[in-house]
Amino acid sequence: MDSRQETILKLLVEEYIATAEPVGSKWLCEKYPLGFSPATVRHELAALEEEGYVRAPHTSAGRIPTEKAFIHYLKHFLEPASEPTAEGRMRRAVREASDGEEAVKTLAKTVADLSGEMAIVAFDPRWNYRIGFGNLMGKPDFADLEIMRTLTAMFDRFDDIMNEMYGRAPQSAQVLLGDENPFGPGTASIVVRYAHPSGVSGILGLVGPMRMDYGRNLTLLETAKDILDESD
Repeated sequence: MDSRQETILKLLVEEYIATAEPVGSKWLCEKYPLGFSPATVRHELAALEEEGYVRAPHTSAGRIPTEKAFIHYLKHFLEPASEPTAEGRMRRAVREASDGEEAVKTLAKTVADLSGEMAIVAFDPRWNYRIGFGNLMGKPDFADLEIMRTLTAMFDRFDDIMNEMYGRAPQSAQVLLGDENPFGPGTASIVVRYAHPSGVSGILGLVGPMRMDYGRNLTLLETAKDILDESD
């Protein structure tokens, strides 16, 4: 992929994350000083489509990124976001908790509220908790009935999925896409292992559409892990 295609793909992914709408060549040229014409952008988008990075959901629509595009974006373009206000809110939530278990559940709720995704928690010993399922239901990504059925069926297996993940959760927040992501097609997850000083330990994560704000959500989870690991 040449530098021009890299630029176009990066902007297309970020626009799609922000809007959930197909992105067209004219829009990209109007919004960004690309230095080349809509015709050139259309040509490059066609090349990216041929290579499997974008697709056109309708004949006359713009393009949306594929899973391959998101994987490329995460590898080459992702930048963590700064969330100082969110950190203060998370710290207050943990300070007000009566014990380690409540601290984790309260923090999970706060992270779900801040991210707009669903938060997931696995405790040791094995029992699991999730909050923010309604956040997923309100996203346009899951308006398709078939995707919704797949998502609902997956949550019928929620405990099994979390138990399978428990032994392989990373120490640093990690994005799971494609075959690595156990939560079904069209979704993405970010997970990290935590260890509260009280002895409560396990997995904290977020589940959302593949179109999630990865930079912000990674920062939120890393911050949450740091707060839990250092809290008394």
